[in-house]
Amino acid sequence: MTYDLSTIGEGQIRLTCERGDRLITARTLRMTAAGSEANVAGLLSELGRSTTWASKLPKGELADRIALEYSAVGVDMSHVVLTDEGRVALYFLEPGEFPLPGKVTYDRQHTPFRSITPADFDWDSLLDTRVVFLTGITAALTPETAGVVRYFADAARERGVDIALDVNFRSLLWSGEQAREVLEPIARVSSILFCSRTDAGIVFGIDGEGIQACHNLREAMGAPIVVSTDGRAGTYLSSESDEKVFDIKPVTVIDRPGAGDSFVAGTLHGWLDGDVVAGIEMGTRVAQLALTHHGDLTHVRPGELALLGGSDIVR
Repeated sequence: MTYDLSTIGEGQIRLTCERGDRLITARTLRMTAAGSEANVAGLLSELGRSTTWASKLPKGELADRIALEYSAVGVDMSHVVLTDEGRVALYFLEPGEFPLPGKVTYDRQHTPFRSITPADFDWDSLLDTRVVFLTGITAALTPETAGVVRYFADAARERGVDIALDVNFRSLLWSGEQAREVLEPIARVSSILFCSRTDAGIVFGIDGEGIQACHNLREAMGAPIVVSTDGRAGTYLSSESDEKVFDIKPVTVIDRPGAGDSFVAGTLHGWLDGDVVAGIEMGTRVAQLALTHHGDLTHVRPGELALLGGSDIVR
């Protein structure tokens, strides 16, 4: 197959306030490329996997910035459709300090991606892959994007291609009921399902504490493997052969967005090798790394993972 993973999502520019600043008072903003699915493809590419990301962007320097960030780490960008008109999606982040949480402000209306149709993409090429990765974020944008996500899932199932779904619920984009209507049919045919314990309750109405919630979600959806994050309480794995809790070690947080995508990418890296437990352990390490530097895309080389936890300088 051409790819280990193929995916689709909207490319964005993230504009971040400096620590201790608010959007209403900010004089400078840090600009980085963003996109949940692209982040997963990018980190997997850095780990040696062949990946591709499909999207639809307007021609211009902001689109070039997005394309350069992900192509630089090896993501195949040949499935990005460019248009002559339109605008690039933006989101603004106030990092937040206790007692205030971080705050996201979206500015992503009227982008070309929001009106995508299946006719925009080369499905024969995108489906020449080991796994199709889909998220609830893209499905949440518009009925059109939801339709393309469902089309991708149905086409993958017809061809016998594995599906990985990250529920990734965003309350600013849709309700739990809307998310369930769109995502449950995909969850039921997924080979691996990522869903936090909180999202399991909001989207699927799954009760339970700790690993029991992960187990209950797997039973309800019938997915062979379910991976659930639960903040600092831990990460849970429920599969047909194993149930396991993974501890979370706190790290100093420099920049939070992208850590969840890094966890998913690391987990899929192990899962593609047939070892989801090793994948979750890797995903946990790269998520820790993601929290310690700026940008949605985590930059790492395989050899660096063994250095995590050290405090000295590598000379």
